[in-house]
Amino acid sequence: MRDGYRILDADRHVIEPLDLWKVHLEPELRAHAPYLAYAGEGEPLADRVASPGPEGLIPLPPRPMMDGRPIHHRMSARAWRAVASAGRRRSAWLARLGSLELPQAHIADMDREGIDVAFLYPTVALMLLGMAPLEPALAGALARAYNTWLRGFCDHEPRRLRGVALMSPHDPAQMVPELARAAALGFRAVVLRPNPVAGRTLGDPAYEAFWAECERRSIAVAVHEGAHASLPAAGADRFHSRFALHACSHPMEQMMALLALIEGGVLERHPGLRVAFLEAGCGWLPYWLWRLDEIEYRSLAEEVAPHVRREPSAYFRRQCIVEIEPDEPHLEQAIPWLGEDHAIFGTDFPHIDHDAGMVERALALRGRLPGEALRKILWDNAARFYGVGE
Repeated sequence: MRDGYRILDADRHVIEPLDLWKVHLEPELRAHAPYLAYAGEGEPLADRVASPGPEGLIPLPPRPMMDGRPIHHRMSARAWRAVASAGRRRSAWLARLGSLELPQAHIADMDREGIDVAFLYPTVALMLLGMAPLEPALAGALARAYNTWLRGFCDHEPRRLRGVALMSPHDPAQMVPELARAAALGFRAVVLRPNPVAGRTLGDPAYEAFWAECERRSIAVAVHEGAHASLPAAGADRFHSRFALHACSHPMEQMMALLALIEGGVLERHPGLRVAFLEAGCGWLPYWLWRLDEIEYRSLAEEVAPHVRREPSAYFRRQCIVEIEPDEPHLEQAIPWLGEDHAIFGTDFPHIDHDAGMVERALALRGRLPGEALRKILWDNAARFYGVGE
């Protein structure tokens, strides 16, 4: 608790030790476990291994790889250098927390920030499932191994560290069995990437049994993108820099994921399904819902009438939620328009594009938001979405 507010971090990330897959993958698949290596074909060795800094040459860390491929698609040496440099700039304040592979480090940071409960999302595992081509059986095994490890990670302090199980859409037939296993492990939420897999969007009929089981079990579903996927991603057909790919992938993939769930009839068929859209702010939503309602649905409702029976914004307000960025502009207009019951807060800890002080900046919204909106954003809405206290 901080300044009288209970705080639920709805989008926090673990930094997985790569050896978790060597331990938890099925024995016949352990040769596919990710590992660290230098990548940079065609680049001078010095360019791959070191970069200039204020104190001379700084070693460039190796990248996570799997089966001879970097898990970050189209991540140039220059981009990796920038990512590594930004990570080093954060190391001073992270160092006193201890290894981020340990649950104690998260608890220490949560205590410092005043966070009561956090829901933990993947980092490396999310990128692994963004690789393509990827054998469906291997993709499912990678997710299972991560979920097993995450259960043990959260068991250090299960009241405060809550895991979000990773689902692999590479093999739709295995999604319901893994959902059942995740539920048996105690997970109350699952996460999916928004990208199409084998030409299937989230609205594809192949996933119908999965959506039905999430609704039946009251399992919350979070949609979370990650840049540099090998899967189709917004902007990847025309840009190559991290600057552009990261800018496009998060908000634009969320826009298309919401559209896929509406246009594919998923939200119509499953009114009890709860879906969150994370790490893209909320500024895209007012325009997107307005366009879907006033431009597309008003003119073309007949085309989708069998499975879209109400305005798209009505589906969002009935069963969806979005993560805000405390610093994004116009929150005082966007949140009342969306409905103050439909926004949540997450720190994205410890990723480099979200620095320390997120809670402090969220609390600074007290003067900008009306009534009980901030209290709902910091706790009530996420607690309801994730089923905290049920």
